[in-house]
Amino acid sequence: MDNLLPFLKSSLITMIPVFFAASGGLFPALAGTLNIALEGLLLAGAFSSLTVFIFTGSAFASVMAAVFSAMLLSALHAAVVFKLRANLFISGIAVNLFSSGLCVVLSDKIFKTRGVITSASSLNIFNSFLLLGIILLIISSLAVYKTPFGFKLRACEKNEQALESLGIKPDKYKITAILISGFFCGIGGSFLSLNLGAYVPEMSAGKGWIALAVIFLGARRPLGILAAAFLFAVAEIFSNYAQGIWSVPSGFILAFPYICTLIAMILVSIMKKTKN
Repeated sequence: MDNLLPFLKSSLITMIPVFFAASGGLFPALAGTLNIALEGLLLAGAFSSLTVFIFTGSAFASVMAAVFSAMLLSALHAAVVFKLRANLFISGIAVNLFSSGLCVVLSDKIFKTRGVITSASSLNIFNSFLLLGIILLIISSLAVYKTPFGFKLRACEKNEQALESLGIKPDKYKITAILISGFFCGIGGSFLSLNLGAYVPEMSAGKGWIALAVIFLGARRPLGILAAAFLFAVAEIFSNYAQGIWSVPSGFILAFPYICTLIAMILVSIMKKTKN
């Protein structure tokens, strides 16, 4: 029992950024527009959040800065895709690369370092972000399934022609969905750096990509995403504990959470085919 509570807390801490990124990525996925720029959005949120916190000492301002920067990148991504008609996936990859490079450049210009940036103080933000995540989970569920916006958003994937016949522009809802994903990723990125009290280059560490898997593992439903994100987090923390216990190659142990995610997705696909 003494080890269980720290294990669960560590799992929840690991889950939070993945959950926020996946929750944001759910909206474009439901609109038929998968946003693969989640990784870059998380990283932008992490860097801008800690930067503002170092200069202001305000957690609220830090989160707002993270949300603004991630939504700004999302707006750029949406403009390139829906206004300039660029390829969705190439644009998403470009955003990921651009965000990573921009953080390095800004870090060098502002802090005169391309390495780790630390703040003078740390924040106890776990409870606040967990509560915020639960609140946004409820709001997301209501928005997707109980509002006209949600109905039209899901119709973008299922029948764009029906929306257009009613004078509704599907691109408007797809752009909004991408901006929403930026909002969520900004919060998730902010948690990454504020919880650690530091910004580490590439600290998103694949969480944006995992979030994409979590969206489909969770059957593209808010509660399912919460469960899938927690499953991944438990697997990751378990792999960390196992490094000091099992005499197996460290590479395999570090890959364990990703293997679990892959196996879970295969099982979900098999279950869906069985039902059909």
